[in-house]
Amino acid sequence: MPRFPLRRVGAGLGVATTTVLALVAATPLGGAAASSPAHAAAARDAASWLAGEYADGALPGPFAAQDWGLSIDGLLALAATGVAAPTQRAATAQIAAHVRSYNSYDDWGIEGFTDGGATAKLLYAASAANADPTDFGGWDLRAETLALIAGADTGHQHGRITSRTSEATGPDPSNTFDQSFAVLGLARSGGVPQETVDFLVRQQCTAGGFRLYPDADGAPSPSCDAQTNATLDVDSTAMAVQALLASGATGADDAARRGADWLVAQQSVDGSFGGSGPTSGANSNSTGLAGQALAAAGRDTEAARAAEALAALQLTAGNGGAAAADAGAIAYNTEALTEAVSTGIAEHLRDQWRRATAQALLGLAQVPLGRIGLDPPPSGEPTPSTTASPTPTGSATPTGSPTPTASPTPTASPTDSPTPSASPSDPPPSPTATTPTPTPSATSPAAGGPGRLPTTGAAIGAYALTALLLVGGGAVLLLLGRRRAT
Repeated sequence: MPRFPLRRVGAGLGVATTTVLALVAATPLGGAAASSPAHAAAARDAASWLAGEYADGALPGPFAAQDWGLSIDGLLALAATGVAAPTQRAATAQIAAHVRSYNSYDDWGIEGFTDGGATAKLLYAASAANADPTDFGGWDLRAETLALIAGADTGHQHGRITSRTSEATGPDPSNTFDQSFAVLGLARSGGVPQETVDFLVRQQCTAGGFRLYPDADGAPSPSCDAQTNATLDVDSTAMAVQALLASGATGADDAARRGADWLVAQQSVDGSFGGSGPTSGANSNSTGLAGQALAAAGRDTEAARAAEALAALQLTAGNGGAAAADAGAIAYNTEALTEAVSTGIAEHLRDQWRRATAQALLGLAQVPLGRIGLDPPPSGEPTPSTTASPTPTGSATPTGSPTPTASPTPTASPTDSPTPSASPSDPPPSPTATTPTPTPSATSPAAGGPGRLPTTGAAIGAYALTALLLVGGGAVLLLLGRRRAT
């Protein structure tokens, strides 16, 4: 008689243990697609160099002391790597104080314009920087972004992020970069409307890639497939894949998977990527974004190959030659690296290096856009199990790698540089700031869809501990039962 209850307990524990172990086996490992220690260290070196380029919380443009679109790109790079916390705080405060300098033409004396893409990018940046997106420099960026989403009465444009335009400012310049930032920002700040995700998905062609512009022949186009000979773009696809993974919306995961498949097919033998049009050659901007997207989608092998291509474009103390003082910076392409090693980085080319580095290091750090500010940045420290030799961080004689491409946001303004790096609809940065506002207070990460990112997974420590306790407890009870029976 005494043995029967113990057998039932032992059997129950066995079933529970089996169940827990099955859960552990089925749970994706959070570190599966993490950046290698060498690449994480290279990303931190790049971010440290970029932090040194900031002045009073802003990165300069080629024609102005502050380029707010580039400053945001830099802030995201610093947040992804956890580098230079004081610079991050200063940049967050300055960007918050110049919201209208970035998303309008107010500083240029042209009123009545609000750039939808810039507003969405500000919303995402505030969330990624762990600031309050509903009170960023006095602006409720979530409400502002939602107000710029096209309504149901706009037909196939329903869900699109739009700009508030006037006769003086011309047509709406919003594009797929802007739509991706809208999805990311809304998902990170409380949830994204399904129709906003649906509009982004309609920019994907059957092949899997996304087009950059939702318009064709000067008019809104219903979908990518509806446009004859639509040009699919690596940068736009990389942004869209990350936004979809972060959205948690219906149909998003399947579209992201097809987008990642398309990116894999575009990767060169050396691991690099090119953009489209004038930026179709291999370049660090496209490679950084694509590598980051592949890591987000769990394509570890391809993401690692992209990181290798980026590491080959990075200046180090050993390979830098005349540019050794700028160790950490990442070149736009092999030609730019060769020139810098020979003669140093000329002052008129530093803008190109800033833009390339800000975006390229994302492919080294491999923290998805949907997780910046939520996940701990990669430390760059080797783990006890690491046996592979460190990956190269550049060489004096660069291998075939990146050439120019559009970055998360090419600037369409007097501040354009030979290397675009912000969204094609970024408004012109103002030479002077005219709307100072209070700096935002830091908050915990915004609520809302952190996304179903294969590279993040779930913590399994508690599951494993529970399984061990159950196994140990079951063994003890069975032993006691046998002793009692004896």
